[in-house]
This record gives sequence, structure tokens and C-alpha cells, in this order.
Amino acid sequence: MYQRLLAPRVREALTDTPVVLIIGPRRAGKTTLARSVGEEGRPYITLDDPTALEAARADPQGFVRGLDNATIDEVQRAPDVLLAIKKSVDDDYRPGRFLLTGSANVMTLPKVSDSLAGRIETLTMLPLAQAELHDAVPTFLDRMYTGHVQAPKAPVVGEDLLQIVLAGGFPEALSRASERRRQDWARSYLTSVLTRDLRDIAEIEKLTELPRFVRFLAEHSGQLVNYSQLGSSINVSHKTGQRYVGLLEQVFLVATLPPWHTNAIKRITKTAKLHFLDTALLAATRGLTFDRVRKTRDLFGPLLETFVFAEVLKLISGSEMRLDAFHFRDQEMREVDLVLERDDGMIVGIEVKASATVRSADFAGLRTLAAACGDRFAFGAVLYDSEDVVPFGERLAAVPVSSLWDRA
Repeated sequence: MYQRLLAPRVREALTDTPVVLIIGPRRAGKTTLARSVGEEGRPYITLDDPTALEAARADPQGFVRGLDNATIDEVQRAPDVLLAIKKSVDDDYRPGRFLLTGSANVMTLPKVSDSLAGRIETLTMLPLAQAELHDAVPTFLDRMYTGHVQAPKAPVVGEDLLQIVLAGGFPEALSRASERRRQDWARSYLTSVLTRDLRDIAEIEKLTELPRFVRFLAEHSGQLVNYSQLGSSINVSHKTGQRYVGLLEQVFLVATLPPWHTNAIKRITKTAKLHFLDTALLAATRGLTFDRVRKTRDLFGPLLETFVFAEVLKLISGSEMRLDAFHFRDQEMREVDLVLERDDGMIVGIEVKASATVRSADFAGLRTLAAACGDRFAFGAVLYDSEDVVPFGERLAAVPVSSLWDRA
């Protein structure tokens, strides 16, 4: 079993918080984690079981009554259970009483988030990070903030890196022996999410059009969000396109990355970027295979940027630092793919380049960001497809992509 980066935070939360909720995509390993961190003998109930689901929906208060130190899986299938848990916790506020998992972010529902405020800690778990797959203790974020990045001891480059990117992080997909079988799994997964999980959280007017909408999103992964353009792809309004993207965010298929801004630069793009949260799902949606990407190298750039985005989010989930992620672009098209802001205001920037060569011009966005931040700028890296760390001036360097997970 893989050692998950989130596990220590879940165990810690159970010692001082009555309700702990692990949210993330279906099949990412939430159930395995929940069962591994819960103490022996802790009751386990999954709402994927039809009988348990019927009981939870028919009488939420009765379902929760008598439960103590319980694990409830896939709680988004019966959101009213959370309101019943709130009453139970108000009567008995001991820590660790309920460990929940959800494949949709039920905390975005107003009546749920308001009622459980101060009683719940929500932790996000994404598919496997490369650090987890390699059983490595990740140091990348700490090294970025100290400015002491190092070349990886076991660099992954070229076709090996492409293979890793295309494989994504879902455990079941990774267990399959061939690319074709992994893509078959990914397509089946997408069908399940679009026809089942979305129905748990919303009424969808054009459910049959969602696969086409998702394919259109996949073509624009890593780009600025244009809701009017997205909506027009299935003949719905700007507002409906925005709602659909929001729902796909709730089931952890995609994520929007907000823009970073500062008063030091007046002309900054204030539009979010859109990313898929797993590159295997992105590749399957776009029909991208190893042979196709290897022959048409331009296809690798968006895949690699999405891969780095997802890997950094996974590292953040297990980090002691409190970090918020953004992107940066000014009106002169100088950009930084990822801007991380620590809770003390310190900034690091990450640009992604799907090439074995980095030039000074590739640091234009990072230099603009550094100038705007001044002393708040800790470090900037262009992640690239090579083996060596190459300095490009004060607090700037070209850094191998595999430094994200290598035991440097």
C-alpha cells in the first residue's frame, strides 16, 4: 500500500476535530486511506451500498443516531446526513467522531458549509503523486522557498517522462499493463463521473452533451477560461457553461487556477486558467497516445503543464506550509504557469517548458514577477525536460521536472 502524503494530516485532524472529511476524485484512494487511519473496530459504512443509501436518505437523523467514531464513505450521495451529523456533534463534541469521504465537494453547498462551520476539517486528496509512487519524502516546495534546488539523483527525461505524464495517478489505471487498457479504464471512469456522480449533486439539463463539453475543455486545458466559448460548444449560455465547469470542479475532473495580481503591475490578466486534474484522463479525452505525442511534440506542452500543476497541488496537500496557487500573465503576454503564495506573503514562481533546452527569454514572466514582488520573491524555476539545475541569475534557475519527486 502506498504511503499517502495526506495521511499525517488526517491522523492529526482526528485528534482535535469532531468531523474530518476527505474529498477528492472517485478511485483516488480515499477509502483505503480512511480505513488505514481509523482505529481498529471503527464502524465503516459506504453509501455506495443501496441499503445504506436508502436508510441515509429516508431518515438521516435515525441513520446517524448511535454512530460513534464511525467512517462514512461517499457522503455526497446523501448530503442531509451532514446536517444530522451536525446535530450529533453539537450534543457530543469529542474529536474524531466522524471520518467522512466524498467524491464531490459537498462543502460548496451553502446549507452544509454553514451548518458545519467550526466543527469540520476538510482535506483534499488527489490521485497518486509521483513522490508517493516512488516512496519518496518530497522536498521540492521547501527547496524552492529556501532557494536551494538540487539536480535529481535519478532524473527522468525524454520518452520516460512522457510515459509518466500519460499514465496519470489513478491506482487502478496504473495497475494495467498496457496503454490501451489504461485508456479504456479512463474512458469508463469518465462515463461514470458524467452519468452518475454529477447526478448526485445537480440537475443537468443537457446530460447527453456533457461528453462533448468535456472534450472541448480538454482541448483548452492549460488555457484561460472563456465561458462563452465553452458554452457555445454545446449551444448553452455563458452562465450555463460557467455552471457546468463549476460542477466538473465539484467532482474533481477539472480545476480553475485564479490569477495572481498586485498593485505594482497595473495591466494584469484577471482571468482564471483551466486544468484537468489528471493527465491520464486528459490524454484519454483528447485521444493522445504515446506514439502520437512522441511524433507531434507540440502536444506535449499542455500535457506537461497540467501534469506539473496536479503534482504541485498534491505536494501542497501534504506540506506543512500553507500555500495558495495562482497563475500570472500581464498584458505583454509575460506569464508564469504557477505562482505559489505562502501565508506569510512569500512567493515562488514555476514556468513549465516541454523541452530539453531553456533560454533566457523563457524567464521573462518570472523576472516580471520577481520585480513586482521585490523581497517577497523567494525563487523562480523553469521546469524542463533535462537532468541539470542551471542558474539563470539571482533566485532563478532551470530545474528538471523530475525534481518534483526525486530524493534530492
